[in-house]
Amino acid sequence: MAWTHYRELIVWQKAMDLADEVYALTRRLPKEEQFALSDQLRRAAVSVPSNIAEGHGRQTEKEFKQFLSIAKGSVYELETQITICLRQGYLTEEQAHSALSLCEEVGKMLTRLMSPPLKTKN
Repeated sequence: MAWTHYRELIVWQKAMDLADEVYALTRRLPKEEQFALSDQLRRAAVSVPSNIAEGHGRQTEKEFKQFLSIAKGSVYELETQITICLRQGYLTEEQAHSALSLCEEVGKMLTRLMSPPLKTKN
């Protein structure tokens, strides 16, 4: 890889911001969700930057892309779980907005990283 450390990847930095947002959101959930939805949200949020970092440490671009794909799946999982929180009335749109925006941004960044480079004509 061209970069020296996964922490230099903006997508990893944004994924860490997303994890922070999700942890803040889970503090707002009712106590009865502490070991159910809250735990699922936190696990998915931790999975995103973790898979980016693990993939970066792999030997091949193919392996890296595989881990980016797993991270993207976790982003979709988070979006779904946050939507469940909204539908259940545990969060307001305003409370969930930042996390959902970060989900969208990180998802797009992961898609771009997984895309093959454009070929140029010589």
